[in-house]
Parts: sequence; C-alpha cells; structure tokens
Amino acid sequence: MSIVILRLPTVISRTGLSRSSIYLRISQGEFPSSISLGGRAIGWIEEDIENWLQAKIEASRAVVS
Repeated sequence: MSIVILRLPTVISRTGLSRSSIYLRISQGEFPSSISLGGRAIGWIEEDIENWLQAKIEASRAVVS
C-alpha cells in the first residue's frame, strides 16, 4: 500500500476550501489534521482527505433525499 501525501495547494484544489477555512475546521475538529513532513513542511494523507470528502457528499445527499 502506497501512502500519498498532499500538500496544501492540492488540498485546497480538491476540497474547494480556502486555506483559512481548512485551518479553522482543523481547530474545530471538523477536518483531517495535517502531518509534519519535517522543518516547516506539512501535508495531509490523501486517504484522509478522500474519506472526508466522501462523508461530506453522503451527508449532503442524505439532507436532500
């Protein structure tokens, strides 16, 4: 199994959220936490972001139905 790390610009692109919205949601426990890549570099595990997106899609569809 290969783990893919996404950097912030990719997370912003995939989620449609702004940088500040991502960090706000992390502080509120509503978004996957980042991991340290060393120094000042951080990233997110792709699977965590994909799971979060899937949960948002499912929650949205449950409200509409």
